[in-house]
Amino acid sequence: MAYASRIINNSKKLRNAPNLLRHEQALLVRCFSFSGQPSIGKRDEIWRIHCHGYVASEGEELTKSFLSNTKSLFGAHKRNFSTTTVKVGNSIAGLELNKRLSCSQVPLSRGFSSDAGLPPHQEIGMPSLSPTMTEGNIARWLKKEGEKVSPGEVLCEVETDKATVEMECMEEGYLAKIIRGDGDKEIKVGEVIAITVEDEEDIAKFKDYTPSASDASSAADIGPSVSTPPEKEVAKEAVTSPEPKVSKPSAPPSEDRIFASPLARNLAEENKVPLSSIKGTGPDGRILKADIDDYLASRSKEAPAAAARAKHAAPAELDYTDIPHSQIRKVTASRLLFAKQTIPHYYLTVDTCVDKLVELRAQLNALQEAAGGKRISINDLVIKAAALALRKVPQCNSSWTDEYIRQFHNVNINVAVQTENGLFVPVIRDADKKGLSRIADEVKQLAQKAKEGGLKPEDYEGGTFTVSNLGGPFGIKQFCAIINPPQSGILAIGSAEKRVVPSSGPEQYKFASFMSATLSCDHRVIDGAVGAEWLKAFKGYIENPESMLL
Repeated sequence: MAYASRIINNSKKLRNAPNLLRHEQALLVRCFSFSGQPSIGKRDEIWRIHCHGYVASEGEELTKSFLSNTKSLFGAHKRNFSTTTVKVGNSIAGLELNKRLSCSQVPLSRGFSSDAGLPPHQEIGMPSLSPTMTEGNIARWLKKEGEKVSPGEVLCEVETDKATVEMECMEEGYLAKIIRGDGDKEIKVGEVIAITVEDEEDIAKFKDYTPSASDASSAADIGPSVSTPPEKEVAKEAVTSPEPKVSKPSAPPSEDRIFASPLARNLAEENKVPLSSIKGTGPDGRILKADIDDYLASRSKEAPAAAARAKHAAPAELDYTDIPHSQIRKVTASRLLFAKQTIPHYYLTVDTCVDKLVELRAQLNALQEAAGGKRISINDLVIKAAALALRKVPQCNSSWTDEYIRQFHNVNINVAVQTENGLFVPVIRDADKKGLSRIADEVKQLAQKAKEGGLKPEDYEGGTFTVSNLGGPFGIKQFCAIINPPQSGILAIGSAEKRVVPSSGPEQYKFASFMSATLSCDHRVIDGAVGAEWLKAFKGYIENPESMLL
């Protein structure tokens, strides 16, 4: 009775559908749809109401959609449905209606579906686990088909563009079907990877289930959609390439039909020349000895030419191996290409004397070993000096946008870490407020997690400045790094080398160790004088490291 009364209720509303379409105010309509996805529109626009594939633009189409949905209403007796017409004002949840909105702007990656002949089920899409993620790989499934799943349980491990992340279940049910199995790669965000059901007896009905093409395309393309008339399908005639014509060699004429002089025949037999390949110049095409001589002479000329052609022939094909792109390498490549093409880079380099820094490090490591702590590296001291310089010159701790320059109050330093899978940049948060011992511990822990592929999004997001050191581990003297967007600066550290420098007295010299430091700046944010001021502050902390402890 409840369903019948609800049908009568909604049928009255559907009779007024043409009036609703002409209404002055915008309306939010939620129809019978298991996805529960609203469609929004305004006057003189085509209204789209997604009801299991139906698109209604007029009142008559609403009625057809309603009759179709009432059939599935009685079949799916275990589900509750509601039809709600809500009148809204000038804005809905902060969105102004003077902007065109469509259903595709409110996508649902996980929602109930009602395919024909199938019980109620839920499609689980590939989640977006990082801001830059557009596709991911399935590392392995931790749940098998038919197993019960509960909220908070880990379904599978997903390889993102940054690391391997565990995907948890959101609702209770049973894993009915795994669409994309272990090792599947390049799965678009939103693409269906699994099906869950509420009742265990419904699992067998999804044995041969495959998601529809419309679902896959809607999951892959998330953005505003503009209704355009369908293109007329043009029947393309199958182009069949004609069979290649192969000239079949005709049977050579019999010897008694080839006219040649006896001398010519004997000469041809001695040199193994087929008479059929020679055109005679004698009477009635008779082959003469002169014809055989001409043929042998031309053949002797062709032999050196053939040898020369063989000598200058193309070299043998190269031997190579195609290495597939990893997710992190593809994302790193796209981000660095974007940075180099859109950010106006310029570079500032200074040489800093690191003798006092090395002495301080030796003293601190002696204390660390006595206390059972981890050793402090030169790179840890560089991170601390860079963080303090950013606090002293906050203009370099900023990011560019089209409307404003955002200056950060937190000093979070990303540290470039090279792994077999690509480049990772884990972040040391509030590096200006942390001691050297804690910075050393965090750098070692994050570097290990990066090499094992275990970084979480919170381990690499939120950085405001980056430090890249190729000097200590690789001995690179000096280099220019590419800015990591949306940051405006990155510091490239080279190796330390001993130099002969003048001493206090005349004609007196001494040895000192100098380290090259190059700052890459975004000229939209950091002017040349500001970048130079930051490098001056950084050099001061490196050459007088005791000041970092104040």
